Amino acid sequence: MSGSARLALEAWESLFRAQVVISRRFAEDGEWAGCSPREYDVLYTLSKAPHGLRMTEIHQQMMLTQSGVSRLVARLQEHGLVERRPDPQDARAQRIVLTEPGRELQREVGRRHARQVIRAMAGALEPGQLRTLRDLCADLVAANDAERPPSSEEKEEKD
Repeated sequence: MSGSARLALEAWESLFRAQVVISRRFAEDGEWAGCSPREYDVLYTLSKAPHGLRMTEIHQQMMLTQSGVSRLVARLQEHGLVERRPDPQDARAQRIVLTEPGRELQREVGRRHARQVIRAMAGALEPGQLRTLRDLCADLVAANDAERPPSSEEKEEKD
């Protein structure tokens, strides 16, 4: 194995371990106001899409199976945090949107989660390191997400 290949594997492992350790710490901190971190992830994803998202679009943005996303959305819908609405561009499709209670919960948990992130990140890295990490991660996303088709939300923004 070449030095470059070994370094790529070590970098991946370091990135993955950091994500696991920090995510585990977040889960243990209990800042989720009665929802799970995965449920919050759905609420957060929807908060960035004012017109809601189709299930496939939520699935594309999360590291879950399609059935896992469906179960999460069903649970959030049962709790009145999201609702299904007809898609104006496709009468056969539905968009998942935040309800007002869902938006309020997302904001409440989001503020708590932001404090967790700041403690974990700014407590461990200097501002220059944070900028470098942000830029390197953006480069990784850009290089590896080029094949993903744009969501209908992204298409709308271009029109």
